[in-house]
Amino acid sequence: MLNHSELLEEISSMLLESDLFSHLSPAELRAAAHYFGVNKVAQDEVVFHEGDLGTFMCIVHSGTISVVKANQNQELVEVATLCHGRAFGEMAVLDGERRSALCQAAEDSILLTLSREALDQMLEEHPRIGADVIRAISVSLSRRLRMAVGQLVDHIV
Repeated sequence: MLNHSELLEEISSMLLESDLFSHLSPAELRAAAHYFGVNKVAQDEVVFHEGDLGTFMCIVHSGTISVVKANQNQELVEVATLCHGRAFGEMAVLDGERRSALCQAAEDSILLTLSREALDQMLEEHPRIGADVIRAISVSLSRRLRMAVGQLVDHIV
């Protein structure tokens, strides 16, 4: 079992490996690490269901996460498979809305988690680092939205 400082060092290391926060310095990542948690999820374990209240986001450190959405016939369709470094659940952390999809471990996985409450605390205690984290999340969401729009246009044409 890791002690508190070893856990913080482990989280800092995991954040450093994530492309999402590559623009943050090691010192900033160490400060941000205080606000993140680590969760192990077993294969087939649901991280959250579509429609759940969104109270946290995740970054895949290891393993894979399946993103599943119900189509208009209420059939479940896998819309994405997320691997190392990919974030998910960020929209709910930013806007407080309900989850837009079901996320489930496709294999045993380790996730970094950031709750909405911890993000708010980070913004109070380390406003610049909190703003950098929100900016990184926003850039990630923006890139995914641009990709999705491009794919939608490709299917229409």
